[in-house]
Parts: sequence; structure tokens; C-alpha cells
Amino acid sequence: MRPSTRPHRISCATRGVGGALALLALTGAEPLWAATLVISVQTPDGRALSGAVVTARPLDTPPRRPAPVHAVMDQVSRAFAPDLLVIAVGSTVAFPNSDSVSHQIYSFSAAKRFQLPLYRGKPYPPVQFDQTGVITLGCNIHDDMLAYLLVTDAPYFGRTDARGAWSVDVPRGRYQVSIWHPRLRESDTDLQRELTVGDADRADLQLRLLKSLQPAPITDRPHSWDY
Repeated sequence: MRPSTRPHRISCATRGVGGALALLALTGAEPLWAATLVISVQTPDGRALSGAVVTARPLDTPPRRPAPVHAVMDQVSRAFAPDLLVIAVGSTVAFPNSDSVSHQIYSFSAAKRFQLPLYRGKPYPPVQFDQTGVITLGCNIHDDMLAYLLVTDAPYFGRTDARGAWSVDVPRGRYQVSIWHPRLRESDTDLQRELTVGDADRADLQLRLLKSLQPAPITDRPHSWDY
């Protein structure tokens, strides 16, 4: 089972609402204009898609990579916790095993191939992820264990909530917005859209998938990307 790591095509509509918001620097520098970018993701039948990963990249300013972090993905009740992490490129992830049984974690994904031989209790040193991409994680002992790491160099990223929405405050300008979800159809083309954050204090982008999601690969336990 190898979920697609490619983005997918969408239909979209944009709108801006509200008044202008100016943030003035106390030093007397030029005003820094900011607004709230709100992304909403729906399935083809109009249902909110929770757990989707959203990234936003500015197109009018030089690229700025987000700061690396030190994250943790534990193993509890024969499951990864959390089962999906979005991290900045260069970040490290620790994989402790809080279970009562041993696990052997692995990834065959091109962005990061690694294996942590059978262990329990004291974890191996954190693993660094220095290439962007989607990494699928499994356990050689328990086939029903499944998790994902999405490593990005976009300065703004997050996941949609139960309403299928994600928001972030950004400087005004043009942005490229992309989404990813473990169950997106492989046959779709790029799922990304340009959006201009203009004079309004809020810019909305509604994304609706053109194809239904793939069936869940594992059905005997819930995942954070199920809806």
C-alpha cells in the first residue's frame, strides 16, 4: 500500500471580505500589511474534509524556509501517536515506544528511507528529515500500523479541522496553496491554486475535490485523516 505523494486537482472559488488591517512598526518603518487566509476543503459531495494538509507559499517575496523543530511520534496501543505529522524540512522526529510490545519502524519512501530495528522502551536517537516529501511509516511486526510524515519547506502549513477549514495570518500578496490527504486519488493532476490576499482583512479559498477519496487502507481503527 503506497498512497500517492502527488498533489491533486481541485475546483476553487475565492472571495475577500472585511476592512483593511494595518500593522505599523513602532520603529517608524513602512507599514506591514497582514490579513487572515482561510482555506476550506470539501469532498465532491460538499462534505467537509478534515485532516487534510494545507501549505501556502508566497509568490511575491523571496522564499523563506520555516524553522526546523524537534517532534515526537510515539507508539501507543499498537498505533502511531500522532499518525500524521507536518514538519519543516530539517526537523528531527523521535520515535519512542510506549507500548507493552516491541515495534520495528521503517520507511521505504524516497524522501527518507530508514529503519529502527526491533525495540521497546528507550528509543533510538531522533531521525532527521532533510528532504521535502511525503513519508509513509509502518511496522515490520504489526501490518495494521500506519502513519505519515509530510516534510515541507513552505513557510505556512497546517491541517484542516472538523469543519474542513484551516487559517493563518499572512502578509498581503500572492500565494500558491496546495493540499494533500492520504486518500486522494492517484489519477488526479496537480491540486494547487494561486490566491491573492488583497486589501480586505480576510481572503477565503474554497477547494472542492473532483474525485472521491480512495477507500481507507485500514478499517479496523480510526485515523486522524478519516472524516
